[in-house]
Amino acid sequence: MNLPPYLLLACAIVAEVIATSALRASDGFSRLLPTLVVTVGYGISFYCLSLTLKSLPVGIVYAIWSGVGIVLITLVAAVLYRQIPDLPALIGLGLIIAGVVVLNLYSTMKAH
Repeated sequence: MNLPPYLLLACAIVAEVIATSALRASDGFSRLLPTLVVTVGYGISFYCLSLTLKSLPVGIVYAIWSGVGIVLITLVAAVLYRQIPDLPALIGLGLIIAGVVVLNLYSTMKAH
């Protein structure tokens, strides 16, 4: 697969968000379809992450993957499960986003 690394990272994030969203629906892995979505989603996510790490530093990749994933999962939970974040949660999410932005704009980490 010869896709740009940030496109692969975006695919990894989307797959992880889908898998994590299905995790609750799997009901402890007792429901087949959501369990398959979880398994396939995480598989795709980690595969795309592994390809991304060929050209980007692991610290940057993991910060983006986890940070964006946390924010997107919070949005999904708000829409699907009515789990609305309160002010401290919003502040924490803002700090996560700020951390990812700082890493991307100012870090000099290089992939080897």
